[in-house]
Amino acid sequence: MNKRIFLLSGLAVAASALAAPLPYDESANAKAEIEQALATAKTHQGKVLVIFGANWCEDCRALDHALKADRSAKLIADEFGVVKVDVGRFDRNLDVAAAYGDPIRKGIPAAVVLSADNQVLYATRAGELADARRMSDSGIYDFFRNVTSAARAKQ
Repeated sequence: MNKRIFLLSGLAVAASALAAPLPYDESANAKAEIEQALATAKTHQGKVLVIFGANWCEDCRALDHALKADRSAKLIADEFGVVKVDVGRFDRNLDVAAAYGDPIRKGIPAAVVLSADNQVLYATRAGELADARRMSDSGIYDFFRNVTSAARAKQ
């Protein structure tokens, strides 16, 4: 009986994980989404956070989950318009990544902060987020708080 309950609960957890929405829209037009976010940033004196990743990537999903946590969600919402760019299996939107200095070269997820006039204010260059699943929610919050400060200093 205990084995059956354990098996059924395991199946329920697996099913809910599969039902969770995936963070990256594989059919999205990344260039158009970035252009729209930049236009919005111009009218609101804001910045754009572009996050490169893929749905198969555990670290990308962990980062997405952490960015929805209380403090991080507020920080991101207050500071940025967000665009998630799917890189597939490093075979999709590579031209977009290249346009911003190839932040995915050392792994995904990767992030770029853009000014409203499409200038790079910050970019991951050394795979800083590539181990996001091993970072705590506080670690991710601290990372983006520091990114926010660095981006403000460049504006």
